[in-house]
Amino acid sequence: MTPPGRVRLALTAVAGALAAMLALSRPAVAAPGDVPVVSPTPQQISRQPGEVPIPATAVLVVDQTTDAAAKDLLAAQLKQHGVRRISVIDPSAAQQQPGVLLVRLGGPSFSGEVPSQAEGYALTVSRLSGILIGGRDGSGQYYGVQTLRQLFVRSGGGWAVRGVQVRDWPNMALRGSIEGFYGPPWPTEARLHQIEFLGETKANTYIYSPKDDAYLRARWRDPYPQKELTTLRQLVSSATAHHVKFTYALSPGVSICFSSAADVAAVKAKFQSVYDLGVRSFSMPFDDISYTRWNCDGDRTAYGAPGQAAAGKAQVTLLNRITSDFVKTHDGVRPLQTVPTEYGDLKASPYKTELREHLDPSVVIQWTGTAVVPPSVTNDQARQVSTLYGRKVFLWDNYPVNDYGEAAGRIMLAPYDHRDAGLSQYLDGIVSNPMNQEAASQIAEFGVADFSWNDAAYSAEQSWPRALARIAGGDPNATAAVTVFADLEHYGPSSAPQPWQPQAPVLAAKTADFWQRWNAGDHNALAELRPYAEKIRDAPQTIRAGPVDRAFVADTGPWLDASALWGKAMVTRLDALAAAAGGDAEKARQLTATGDTQVGQAQAVKTGNTNAWGVRPALVGDGVLDTFLVKVRDAAAGTAKSEA
Repeated sequence: MTPPGRVRLALTAVAGALAAMLALSRPAVAAPGDVPVVSPTPQQISRQPGEVPIPATAVLVVDQTTDAAAKDLLAAQLKQHGVRRISVIDPSAAQQQPGVLLVRLGGPSFSGEVPSQAEGYALTVSRLSGILIGGRDGSGQYYGVQTLRQLFVRSGGGWAVRGVQVRDWPNMALRGSIEGFYGPPWPTEARLHQIEFLGETKANTYIYSPKDDAYLRARWRDPYPQKELTTLRQLVSSATAHHVKFTYALSPGVSICFSSAADVAAVKAKFQSVYDLGVRSFSMPFDDISYTRWNCDGDRTAYGAPGQAAAGKAQVTLLNRITSDFVKTHDGVRPLQTVPTEYGDLKASPYKTELREHLDPSVVIQWTGTAVVPPSVTNDQARQVSTLYGRKVFLWDNYPVNDYGEAAGRIMLAPYDHRDAGLSQYLDGIVSNPMNQEAASQIAEFGVADFSWNDAAYSAEQSWPRALARIAGGDPNATAAVTVFADLEHYGPSSAPQPWQPQAPVLAAKTADFWQRWNAGDHNALAELRPYAEKIRDAPQTIRAGPVDRAFVADTGPWLDASALWGKAMVTRLDALAAAAGGDAEKARQLTATGDTQVGQAQAVKTGNTNAWGVRPALVGDGVLDTFLVKVRDAAAGTAKSEA
């Protein structure tokens, strides 16, 4: 049974989606005092009186501290909202002019309100001073512009910017995604789409770690062919332009000889090859390997018999060597990251002791929670693992990834939830491991970015509707359709016996209410449930016809096809029940036969071969929708007999 609290959350989220889509689709001047909705939720935001109109001409004040990417994004936003001419001047020449928008963008000297935290920014929009964005660093400036992007409102026939005062900074240093799933890696266009999304949501980390990239694991010693290097250079360049750290994750553990000077040199050479492309962040994961055997006899001599302590000692030796000989000898390189072989538990062990006592303190350790796919992550768990490893850890969150058996045939569209506010005290950051379906992953990833920026203020009930509205392009009809569709793909399996997200909580609540009323003799329940069945039937077409992200539509194609058929079957079987209740047994039999055909068609829809689990039935609301339709069919048959 779905817990009542989860149903309330889902219903609240649906209501929130309606509010979010209206806000996005019909920008208008807000009432005085209304605080604008911004994602991720700012640390401090207050309303300033009035709006600042956007005229045809703007003056952009910059200096040597102004970030180029932030400046380009700002200019693009101004032009998109009605500015036709932009002049760029030095601060010494800045002055207010009638009919001209004055915009200032630069470092901490541009505003006394800039917070001291890295990536922090201050944004002021007022009629007196125009627009002022000051950042603690380049990323802060860029994020200030990303906040400004969300403040434009319709004003008459043009645009204005809502008056605000914002001081903002992230609670976690590392925020973003890790392409770390098994199965077909993302194509280049999907990675570029992901990087742009990360920049938009103020996430600063993309870890390149696809398990099926042979040059990362099976053939990690081999140099990249020129074609692959060119592609990586394109990704690194895009990441830089969006203030995203491109982290290159080499996984040599499958075959490395830790004691081999040649293998250590091969690691450095591989890192050097991508350093030359502009990579400044590196990871060496040791996940999903065995520490009960060595890959060479030399390691037995150097570290002893294979086992937890020996594996920890070998990995620590290599990580420390790369830190001292590569990370600390190359300009601009950030601390090395690793994923320990024991990445998903809270058990003390000789392995963890080796890492805690001997690993260079600068190395960042990733952890997946108390299981590979944990049902929750709590402050107490994060506190314990930080003690076990002797440092803050970096959460590799295996949601919404769907490359494992329990997720076969599924896409994961539920909100990011069950992570404790306060985790920023114990975590360096969070990266989401997304699905093989990149664009569909953005609904959950939106919540990850929101949470890791400001975990104290995070609310799944508020964040999820914004994510749905965003993917739907802010269109009311499309957002309503995406909301219905996402409810049918809400199920969240985990490594624990019970799922961490219930399936179709809105539909489950509606069908439970239907049976309660129907069994009490209230046949009006049919007329009230049927419109929702029509929404399920019609949602896929609305999604495909609306301004929904085209990549999302492509990613979810099989599930949209299946949803339309399941929705048709639901309408038909409800009509069969209505006919039976009305005494028309023949019509009920005909509709039941039609419904049987539609159910068969829905069950026959298969996914594409885009996941490690291959081609499977496209699951839609399973356990709720299919179960309900069986029960409706039985009720129609029973009612027809009783009427006869």
